[in-house]
Amino acid sequence: MGIPAWIWFVIAAVAAVAGLALLMTDRARESSRNRERARWAELRGWQYVDEDEELPREWSGGAIGYFGAEAAVNVVAGSTFTSDGRRPVFVFDIVADGVIPSVIVAVRCNRVQPVLLELWLASVPFQRTEMPELLGPVGQRYAFADDVAAGRALVTQELVEAADALGGDVGVAWIEQEWVLASVAPNVGPSRLERLLRDLGEIADVIDPSEEAMEERYVPAQAPGVEPPAAEPLAADPSDPEVDEPGVNAPGNGVNR
Repeated sequence: MGIPAWIWFVIAAVAAVAGLALLMTDRARESSRNRERARWAELRGWQYVDEDEELPREWSGGAIGYFGAEAAVNVVAGSTFTSDGRRPVFVFDIVADGVIPSVIVAVRCNRVQPVLLELWLASVPFQRTEMPELLGPVGQRYAFADDVAAGRALVTQELVEAADALGGDVGVAWIEQEWVLASVAPNVGPSRLERLLRDLGEIADVIDPSEEAMEERYVPAQAPGVEPPAAEPLAADPSDPEVDEPGVNAPGNGVNR
């Protein structure tokens, strides 16, 4: 005895209702995220746009290349202060295969870096078809670079410490062109994005310090309690008319010029 046709109809109807409910839930969640991102941008005095198809094409490394980002949505553009001054920033969701796998946070430097450097958590399956060359473990992450020598020169202890401070929810942070970028889960809120912006700003300050910071970094400081050496007096030039000769212009000799 076959299954009655009405049972198949009920099964199809239930499946359709379940699919519609999931779609509505996703749409509601996305709308909530849109409103939250737009409200955050407004409070900061930043710009907000719903979608930008060209923005992800500015980069090819990190999460952009890993997920194959096709477009950017919920895009926020503005600037933030770091210890070395104000820097432009972007915050946006990437779209890949119709879903949002990640939020990208980007802070701009003043100088273009000579290497693409990616810092991946070991727990993340970071392999992809076109992967930069492995440099090795760097703090809590694995470093990859498209130029090994330039990558090693860029990795300093300051950079390692700043990268370790990003947190375990940042699957990858990377340096590309004049930008420092990071990827986090799509459900994070404005408070987490604010902290990540500050952390990326610190990395930007490390790899792109201001002229004042460069001077402070490379001019050795005077040790506390140690007087700087006294300058040696310059040798007098006997031909200089301002130089006093013995018995001439000496105090109390009664000779005036």
